[in-house]
Amino acid sequence: MSPLLALADCLRRRHPEVEITALGTAAGLESRLVPARGYRLETMPKVVFPRRPGTDVFSLPGRLGGAVRAADRVVAGADVVVGFGGYVASPAYLAARRRGIPIVVHEQNARPGLANKLGARLTRHVGVTFDSTPLPHAQVVGMPLRREIADLDRSAVREPARESFGLDPHTPTLLVTGGSLGAKRLNDAFAVAAPQIRAAGVQVLHLCGRGKEFPPPIGEGPAYVVREYADRMELAYAAADLVVARSGANTVCELTAVGLPAVYVPLPIGNGEQRVNATDVVGAGGGLLIDDTDLTPARILSDVMPLITDADRVRDMAAAAASCGRRDADEMLTDMVERAVAQGDGDDRPAVHHALRPRRRRAARP
Repeated sequence: MSPLLALADCLRRRHPEVEITALGTAAGLESRLVPARGYRLETMPKVVFPRRPGTDVFSLPGRLGGAVRAADRVVAGADVVVGFGGYVASPAYLAARRRGIPIVVHEQNARPGLANKLGARLTRHVGVTFDSTPLPHAQVVGMPLRREIADLDRSAVREPARESFGLDPHTPTLLVTGGSLGAKRLNDAFAVAAPQIRAAGVQVLHLCGRGKEFPPPIGEGPAYVVREYADRMELAYAAADLVVARSGANTVCELTAVGLPAVYVPLPIGNGEQRVNATDVVGAGGGLLIDDTDLTPARILSDVMPLITDADRVRDMAAAAASCGRRDADEMLTDMVERAVAQGDGDDRPAVHHALRPRRRRAARP
C-alpha cells in the first residue's frame, strides 16, 4: 500500500485534476487505507496462482477469466494502468493489454512475484526498487515513499515523537515491528527478553500487530510500550535509535531513507526475497541480519543490546544506512507514468495512443 499511495499523492500534486482509482480486494489493507487517504477503491476477487501442481490448476482459467472481466470494467477509459503486483495485478495487466492501455509496473522486491513477471512482458515501462531485480526493461526508481517519511528529519522531531508514545526523550530507544500484521517470532522473543532489555537501560516501542498485544513488563525501569500498530510510522521512526524488523522491501527502503540502522529478521517463506532485500544495506554496514530461527531471547541480549547501547556504533550504522536510501522514488515513478501516457504504448505492439489532455485523467492502479 505504501508505494501505491505515495504514487497517487505525487500524481495528485502534479496534476490536481487527475482521477485515480485503486483496484484491490475487500479483505486487504487497501479496504481501509485507500479510502482513508481520499482515493476511490474498486474491489474484485483475488486470483491466486498455484505454485505447485494440484486441482487448483484446472480452475485457474475460469477464475482468471472472471477476474479479467472484473478488472476490465474498472480500467475501461483509463489513460494508464500502474501495477504493484499482488492478487489483482495480473487481471488488470491483461485487461489493459487487451484494450491497448499503457501499463507501468513497479516491483518492490529484489525477487519479483509472478504477477509482475507477467506485467513486465507486456510493457517497456518497468520500475524496480533494487538494481538486482531480474525483470525485462527494468529501470531503478527506488521505492515510492509517503512524503511524511521521505521528508522526515528524525533529529528535529525525536523528543516530541518519543513523548507521543510515552517514552523518555533521552533514553536509548529500540523499535520492534513485524509490520501491520506483526511477527510472532519477534513478539515471542522480545516478550521473554523484555525484563533484561529494561535492565540494560533501554526503552522499547514494540508494534506487535493487530490482535497480538501482550502485557508489557511491570516494575521500575525504562518504558516498554506495546502497541498494535502505528498509523503514523514516521513518528515511530523518529523515536527510534535502532530497529528490529522484518526485511520487506518497503521496510528496508523506509529505514534507509530516514537513516535508521536495523537488525533485519527475514521472513523465511516465499521465494527468499526478504533476505535479498536486506543484502545491500547489510553489506554497507547499515544493518545486521539474523535468521528467523536464530532470533531467540538469548540472541537479543547478546547481539542487539550491545549494539543499541553503543552510541558511536549506532551513529556510524545510521550514516551507512542513509547512504543506501533514496527519497525521490515517488517523483521518479511519476515521471515513468507520464512517459507511458505520453508515448501511449504499454508494449511493443502498435497501440491506441493517449496524451495528457485537459479532461480529468484516470489512473487505474492495482
